[in-house]
Amino acid sequence: MAHRLVLDGSSLTLESLRPIARGEEVLVAIASGALRAVARARQSVEQHLRAGKAVYGLNTGFGKLKGVAVGERDLLRLQRNLVLSHACGVGAPMPREEVRIAQVLRLNGLVRGHSGVTTGLVERLVSLFNRGFVPVVPRQGSVGASGDLAPLAHMASAYLGEGEAWDGERRRPAREVLAALGEAPLELGVKEGLALVNGTEVVKALAVLACLRAENLSKAADAIAALTIEALLGSERPFDERLAGMKGHDGHRRASANVRACLAGSQAMRSHADCGRVQDPYSLRCVPQIHGACKEALAHLRAILERELNAVTDNPLVFPDTGEVVSAGQFHAQPLALPLDYIAISIATLANVSERRVEQLVNPDLSGLNAFLAPEPGLNSGLMIAQVTAAALASENKVLAHPASADSIPTSANQEDHVSMGVTAGRKALEVAENTASVLAIEWVCAAQAREFRRELRAGKGSEAAQSLLRTRVAPLGDDRLLAPDLAAARDLLRTGELVRAVEAVTGELLA
Repeated sequence: MAHRLVLDGSSLTLESLRPIARGEEVLVAIASGALRAVARARQSVEQHLRAGKAVYGLNTGFGKLKGVAVGERDLLRLQRNLVLSHACGVGAPMPREEVRIAQVLRLNGLVRGHSGVTTGLVERLVSLFNRGFVPVVPRQGSVGASGDLAPLAHMASAYLGEGEAWDGERRRPAREVLAALGEAPLELGVKEGLALVNGTEVVKALAVLACLRAENLSKAADAIAALTIEALLGSERPFDERLAGMKGHDGHRRASANVRACLAGSQAMRSHADCGRVQDPYSLRCVPQIHGACKEALAHLRAILERELNAVTDNPLVFPDTGEVVSAGQFHAQPLALPLDYIAISIATLANVSERRVEQLVNPDLSGLNAFLAPEPGLNSGLMIAQVTAAALASENKVLAHPASADSIPTSANQEDHVSMGVTAGRKALEVAENTASVLAIEWVCAAQAREFRRELRAGKGSEAAQSLLRTRVAPLGDDRLLAPDLAAARDLLRTGELVRAVEAVTGELLA
């Protein structure tokens, strides 16, 4: 059954977008009060047109051409020209879930009633979304200021029957896809082209996915670290709740609570309660501090994003109560570019420490287990190169973690002389998340294999759940075999949230 999402411009949440992020069917509707707000703003636009005043975006050129007046008979052509001229993105297409989220976000901004579009435009966009119309949008071309002009223009061009749209797995001319749906190409009114291309909806769509995926990684990292601690007979004492209180960071508290929940009931922990080991390596002992810091960064991104989801980000903005049309900089994505860079650094840190735990697992000098966790080391290489792959990904993340928001480059003849690079920050954060999912999957496979040498000691309930789930797809390692399918299977279980759900089924909800 399709999920139903009612947009009113002010109550959209991350959770309401999760089904789209998962690729599930979602149908949108517009709250009646929001449609009335759209109509009021449009009346204000019509009043300005009748008055004959020069108003940016209504009857002038754009950007550096803002001082060029456009005659009344060319106003509709002006809007179409704007959309087509700005559709100059390059690169591979954005994944469809990113475009679908951007479509919803653009609608949600329009229905706040400050963009000056017609209710007819809103209703057509709703119809196109609900009928599964998804434009093909190139990934590159936005600098994250003056709106995500190029990608949003590609989205708008498809509505006009220009460019391409998705037909199942195929790319086809947008006009053909519209015709197959029984839909005519969109015709734009005054101000409507500008309202469709000017906004930060692509940055926000990337941020939504980065936040949701990073929260899943954060929980999964705690569960996998707990399994590694079990396999290495590490200590549970660093996860004492009293230590979290002394540190005073909520992220520390949440990471510790997650690991404690996974270790609950562990015979492996009890088996060495009085052993002579003084301290574990930092990659085990400092999980609360390292993973916890990532959770704090995630909380920051979520707080910013939950405000941005309901923000009006196009330009100029219409104030129906006063009749004003105000040009400002709502389209500048700096508020999201900075936390997206922060998230990329944070997720990269999860990969860094996970790779170090992999080394602890496969190195016999550190683990006390068989070299590279092979039943017959020497004849078999075991998980030797899995650690190398984890190292390669962790190092790649270090390059990707360079902050995009530290850069800026002037555009539009220096009219737009500072930009956020928010789309670049979002794309990098998602790439780091993909790499980190693979590193954590490698740790999961290694920790589960290490546990095979100590199966006489039952692990904690969360750790046992993680081990059992993996074994539904990945068998214990005997003689060497092709490992790539094992790592891919573990990664899929992790990325889809199945690992977290399996652990939460026995521990209760884990904390992101």
